[in-house]
Amino acid sequence: MKQTSDVRKPYSGSTRSLVLALDVGTTFSGVSYTIMEPGEIPKIYGVTRFPGQEHVAGNCKIPSILYYDQNGTVMAAGAEAESASIVSQAEDDYWIKAELFKLRLRPKAMKLDMNGMRLGALPRNKTPVDVFGDFLHYLFRCTKSFIIDTHANGETLWRAVEHGIEFVLSHPNGWEGAQQTKMRRAAIYGGLIPDTDEGRARIRFVTEGEASLHACVQSGLAADVLSNPSKHGFLVADAGGGTLDISSYAVRGTQPLVIEEIAPPDCIFAGSVFVSRRAREFFAEKLKNSKYGTSDAIEHITKRFDETTKRLFRDKNEIQWVPFGSPLDKDLSVGIRGGSLKLTGAEVAELFEPSVQAAVASIKAQVEASQGIIKSVWLVGGFAASPWLFSQLQERLAPLNIRVSRPDSQTSKAVADGALGFYCDHHVSARVSKFMYGVEYLREFDPNDSEHVSRKDRLCELPSGPRLLPDAFDCILARSVKVKESTVFTRKYCTELTNLSTLSVFEVEIWCFRGGDVVPLWIHRQAEDFSTLCVVRADLSPLSGSAEPKQGKNSKTYWTIVFSVEIHFGLTEFKARIKWNDNVCLFFHSRSLCM
Repeated sequence: MKQTSDVRKPYSGSTRSLVLALDVGTTFSGVSYTIMEPGEIPKIYGVTRFPGQEHVAGNCKIPSILYYDQNGTVMAAGAEAESASIVSQAEDDYWIKAELFKLRLRPKAMKLDMNGMRLGALPRNKTPVDVFGDFLHYLFRCTKSFIIDTHANGETLWRAVEHGIEFVLSHPNGWEGAQQTKMRRAAIYGGLIPDTDEGRARIRFVTEGEASLHACVQSGLAADVLSNPSKHGFLVADAGGGTLDISSYAVRGTQPLVIEEIAPPDCIFAGSVFVSRRAREFFAEKLKNSKYGTSDAIEHITKRFDETTKRLFRDKNEIQWVPFGSPLDKDLSVGIRGGSLKLTGAEVAELFEPSVQAAVASIKAQVEASQGIIKSVWLVGGFAASPWLFSQLQERLAPLNIRVSRPDSQTSKAVADGALGFYCDHHVSARVSKFMYGVEYLREFDPNDSEHVSRKDRLCELPSGPRLLPDAFDCILARSVKVKESTVFTRKYCTELTNLSTLSVFEVEIWCFRGGDVVPLWIHRQAEDFSTLCVVRADLSPLSGSAEPKQGKNSKTYWTIVFSVEIHFGLTEFKARIKWNDNVCLFFHSRSLCM
């Protein structure tokens, strides 16, 4: 099987362009880019030098951290924000530290268990979108400097492409349209793109699961499966700081490479940051009667646990140490000796256990949803470097005859590199709908149906006479449906109007139902299972000239308007639009949102 770079097609554009993939992670972030030269095969580069870590050659990720002053001005970011001088100045000047800010963009339906802890307060006059935008601005500025400094004629190169740069932003599998909208607003706020239709069109999105798939193809990890495609499927588990993104695929062709999603993707809060949060709570309880039980000491010990013990832990039968102080630090009553805190392997394993269990349960659910054809799991992401997570997945999935693999190196930059692979290669030709999508319609009242009778106080009557009930749900796209990119799901509807002036502000609400595979009869607006995905607005006033008036009940004049609602799901961004025909031309109006 050839590597992706060997089969990637040359760039067919006529002018040089630049594509940046910005992977803003919960705990760490990275940037990859490709310079698209006409007629040449695109190559993927990584930004490997950031302010504050110039001494670390080839480092491709930085902490997702920002410091703000009391007025909401960014004072430091990334690796610089962890330097001793910045931390000291932040304490002296009461700067506000913004971290884990990506979690604030999560969908309301995704519950976040922080083990009793809360996300820190945002800086004054800053929304989560603003903070995300400030960090995008920082990444963009670092990328500009890196490209100018490392490429021949860097200044000239940048000036040639800077006004048309395209961006690929990655996000967890569980993020939806509302999160995509916020990320676009953040890109505008951060100065990456102008607030115009042309500017917004320069942003593309990809799920972290699908980006990781492309990274596996690029790295050669997928070579065995891709060179001998069969009925066996494979699963990509992107284990990051905040989320574990699970995506399942099968190869449908090799020349060219064609891959299809075979189960609805999953996204769970089981990343490495939650191991750290559990550790902090554990240390607070263990050291509460010790002089090392202060908030600052617990914070420092947890940080050292993150940097050492958590990353190296591999055997629950061995004693573990958290080195945090000097040889003079000692409190034998709580296991502190020579500046290190003593833990049993079982205690450390328990800190990992909820994340391991959640990962195994999600993977097993995907295996079941794919009807058992998944035989391989590819583990990528920063958390994939954990020997304990890797060994536990291997051990617990072995009874299912599933083999777990991971790249030899650079698991942390898989998403950024894979996002560009998605942009250039576009291997996935079909995806599976995660939820159910539809619209509200009016259902004819049935006096013999008890459910209808219970809703009779909401009865309405159309001008033509029928008595109808609102809030009925009509499914346009069901859950777990395999959708190719060219597939369009459409349903035709009609409405009766007594005033044609309302045509100029015609709108249809697209609803998302997360409650399973059974189509609900009614929309429960306050239930967590239901949410508005988007509102599609259209100006149907061109129809006023061709609509024929009719006489309804009590000789009231009305007009019947026929239209269709279309859903395009096969791309990484959800699209919905209204279509109508005025007997002369077809008209469309759309609103795009990411799945």
